[in-house]
Amino acid sequence: MEDIKRILVISRMTKYCRKAVHYGVSLSRKYGSELYVIHVIHDPFSLEGWNLPMPSLEEEYRRILRDAKEDLDTIINLEKTKGQSIKELIREGEPTEEIVKVVKEENIDLIIMLAHEEGHLEQFLFGRSNKEIIRRMPCSILMVKKEPEPVEF
Repeated sequence: MEDIKRILVISRMTKYCRKAVHYGVSLSRKYGSELYVIHVIHDPFSLEGWNLPMPSLEEEYRRILRDAKEDLDTIINLEKTKGQSIKELIREGEPTEEIVKVVKEENIDLIIMLAHEEGHLEQFLFGRSNKEIIRRMPCSILMVKKEPEPVEF
C-alpha cells in the first residue's frame, strides 16, 4: 500500500461536512499526513441566461454558505489549537475542475468527501456531482456516509 502523504477533504459547505473533516483529521494524525480542506465557491446565480429575479433564494444560499463556513472554521480552528496542521484552500469556479487542479498541484493521495448523492436543488446551489468527481480523480477516494435523519411517527 502506498503511503498517504496528502489528504484533501472536499467541503460542500453544509453541516454534514463536519463528519468528512473529522475523518480527514483522524487519518491525517494516524498517517502523519498533510491535511487540506477545499471550499469551492460556485455561484449559481452568476450563470449566463439566468434573468429571473430570485433574491430570496440567493439570500438564503448566501446565508447557508456563511453559516456552514463559520461552523467549519470553528472545527478547523479547534483542531489547529490542538496542533493539527490544516491548509484551507478557497477556490472559485466549477467545482470538479477546481478540485482536479488542486489534486494535481498538491499531489493529493486521498480525497475524503460525502457519499450521499445530491438532490437537484443541492446540485444547482453547490454545483457538485459525486459521479463526475469520482470519474475524474487520479487518486483514491474515501466516501463518508452521513447519518440518516431520524423518522418521527
